[in-house]
Amino acid sequence: MSSVPFETQRAALADVVAIPVTPFAADGSVDIRTHRDLLRRLLDGGIRTLTPNGNTGEFYALTPEERRLVTESTVEEAGDRAAILIGVGHDLPTAIASARHARDLGARMVMVHQPVHPYVSAAGWVDYHRAVAESVPELGVVPYVRNAQLPGARLGELAGHCPNVIGVKYAVPDAARFAAFARDAGLDRFVWVAGLAEPYAPSYFSAGATGFTSGLVNVAPAVSLNMLEALRSGDYPGAMKVWEQIRRFEELRAAHGSADNVTVVKEALAALGLCRRDVRPPGSPLPEEKRAEVAAVVEGWSI
Repeated sequence: MSSVPFETQRAALADVVAIPVTPFAADGSVDIRTHRDLLRRLLDGGIRTLTPNGNTGEFYALTPEERRLVTESTVEEAGDRAAILIGVGHDLPTAIASARHARDLGARMVMVHQPVHPYVSAAGWVDYHRAVAESVPELGVVPYVRNAQLPGARLGELAGHCPNVIGVKYAVPDAARFAAFARDAGLDRFVWVAGLAEPYAPSYFSAGATGFTSGLVNVAPAVSLNMLEALRSGDYPGAMKVWEQIRRFEELRAAHGSADNVTVVKEALAALGLCRRDVRPPGSPLPEEKRAEVAAVVEGWSI
């Protein structure tokens, strides 16, 4: 037996952590056949860590039944080809039920979405994550940190209670704050995942991250893996060449407070004939001129 707790799960986080889209059928329902096709494309492209029910999967626009369906579809399709990090959240009983559902399906990790509440205290943040982690002690637990007000010491406090809190998806857009947060929490205690994807990966890797999330990976797995390879080898100029290649695509996603974050990814997939472009409110489709620009950007990639 390994002497390092959750060694396999930790290794899976130090990678491209793909956030698959949730495709919809013409009638608005989740298109499970297309979902499986897209997952297979990721797996065949070399992706080994999948996060169903992440934000690129429109987590907050799915019903509880649909979230379970997406989880089950991902676990079944991946089999032993990938580690599964299942997104859970909402109210505490719902988050715990989702984490236990993930465990019962055989998944070995859950990502806990930032609590959606207008009033989040640092102590309450610890209590929320501790309750989820203690409900599934056999699973690796990964908090998704988007709150710039959360002190790193509070994450360290959580880890003191819960040895199964093994990684952090850090998504505050501030590389200096990330560097300080990671060190205040315990740089070596966690696997640090750059939670703002490829645009922030080089700067976050320089400060201690060893994995990054990706929505772009749905479109071009090889592009994301090229960046990871460069970062792992310390080739920052090489990583920045990939950064330059994807810059416009990611700028389109980030515009207007990331209003089109998922929309642009689905538009690119639609341009490739892989799924419908539909997103659910509060997302919305791209205007025609932006559709053409997305298609042109993607056409320049080797896919």
